[in-house]
Amino acid sequence: MLLPGSKSTRADLAQLFAEGWDIDIKAHLRRGGSLLGLCGGYQMLGCTIADPDGIEGRAGTSEGLGLLDVATVLAGAKRLEAVRGHEVASGEELHGYEMHMGATEGPDRVRPMLELSHGPEGACSANGKIAGSYVHGLFAADGFRHAFLGRLAARRRSPLVWETSIDKTLDALARHLEKALDLDRLLEIARAA
Repeated sequence: MLLPGSKSTRADLAQLFAEGWDIDIKAHLRRGGSLLGLCGGYQMLGCTIADPDGIEGRAGTSEGLGLLDVATVLAGAKRLEAVRGHEVASGEELHGYEMHMGATEGPDRVRPMLELSHGPEGACSANGKIAGSYVHGLFAADGFRHAFLGRLAARRRSPLVWETSIDKTLDALARHLEKALDLDRLLEIARAA
């Protein structure tokens, strides 16, 4: 299961609780499932998310899902940085970017999910079934994606090569748009605005 990021972490977490998704997430884990939280999803996995300055809305502290023993404080400038490193569990290389505000700290950080050029990143539960990371785009790394998905279910390695697949898809989309749109007219309209 993947708990994705959010631009309004505390508000989205409140909605998650209001709709009962916390019950479904915990039931999934009781049945032996795994859970990965990315960025805001990582923050939601922790015990608390504090926003003392009201960066994302009203100042205050929200209780998290309590699935990782970490706490987040939203503060400071937004971190936006391309990163490279490897997953601790598999050793597979990966790359991506961090884009978040604040910091997440706590006892489960002694088991980082990733080792990046600037140091350990993320957190894992003691049983390895729950992990969180601030790195976006890490599934674009073919080796990491295969190792991660292989831990969820036995499977053959996919022949998909992410970079090649993306380039082919974007080229096909560009060809389609060139045929379907009057690009000269669109440019004319854009210049007039």
